[in-house]
Order: sequence, then C-alpha cells, then structure tokens
Amino acid sequence: MSEPASISSGIATRYATAVFELAKDAAAIPSLESDLDALDAALEGSADLRDFIASPLRTRAEQEAGITALARKMGLSDLVTNTLAVMAQKRRLFTLPRVIQALRDLIAEDRGEVTAEVTSATALTPDQAAKLSETLKAKAGREVKLKTAVDEALIGGLVVKLGSTMIDTSVRSKLAALQNTMKEVG
Repeated sequence: MSEPASISSGIATRYATAVFELAKDAAAIPSLESDLDALDAALEGSADLRDFIASPLRTRAEQEAGITALARKMGLSDLVTNTLAVMAQKRRLFTLPRVIQALRDLIAEDRGEVTAEVTSATALTPDQAAKLSETLKAKAGREVKLKTAVDEALIGGLVVKLGSTMIDTSVRSKLAALQNTMKEVG
C-alpha cells in the first residue's frame, strides 16, 4: 500500500471508530446506517460533491459551510453532521468514502455479518439473492450481506468475493481459460 493511501486509510479508520462508538453508545446505529446510505448515494450521484470534498482549493470555512448545509438539507443526524463539520475543519473530507466503508465494516462486524461483493452479468432476482446469501452463510458461518453489481462483460455467471476468497464462475473467465488452453496446445 502506498504511503498516502495508508495515511488516508488510518485517518478514515480513526473517524469511523469514533463515530461508531458514539452511535453505539447512543443506540443510534440504525440512524447511522440511514445516514451512510444517503451519503453514499449523494457521493455516487454527484461528481460535484466528489470534487468538492477532494478540492484543495476550497478553504476550511468553505468546506465546513458547504458540507454542513448539505448535511442539514439531507436531514442527516447531528452526529454525522458534526463529524462532517470537524472533518472539513481538519481538511479530512477527502477521506469520506473510506470513512463510510469503514463504518459499514464496523457495523457489520458488530452484528456478526460479513459482506460479499457479488458481480453478475444481469441483476439478481430477490430469490436468487436469497439463495446465494444462504449458500454463502453456510460457507462463512455468519450472516452474509450481499453488495451486488452488474457487469455485462461477464456474459453469464457470477464473481463472488467473500473475505479473501474469490469465486469466479463467469463465462468470461471460462472462455479466457479455454483460450489459454488452446494456446498451450497449438
């Protein structure tokens, strides 16, 4: 891991741990999860927001005013709003995506859950997702929360990442393996 990535990961972990502990003490984990979903959606849907939190050209005061106004407009809890304001004051807003992920990891760990990243060629039906979750639960021995994505380039099948295990049943990988075998033969 490069040094800047390591530093921002450390910063994100410290903020996430502090926010998680405060939310847990206040029995506000469901509210925190709701806020994380809203922030994640805002970051995903707005290039302007991503640029705003990463911009070194904005002053601390501008970032604090902007992120606080956005948090209030989104109806985020006081805990998250105040945390965002402190992050802006300390010029740490650029770590927000990592903070969100670290908080999700802490919440899942607290519940005894593990997250599986599932990429499929087409969107999974609720029935398929439930069956996959049950299968992965049997393998992991814990509740499994699915984080799904669609990648049509897979052609068919799934790519599942569960902890350090990766299962690739995609048609794309099978075709690549067949192509490598054919190269070896002739």
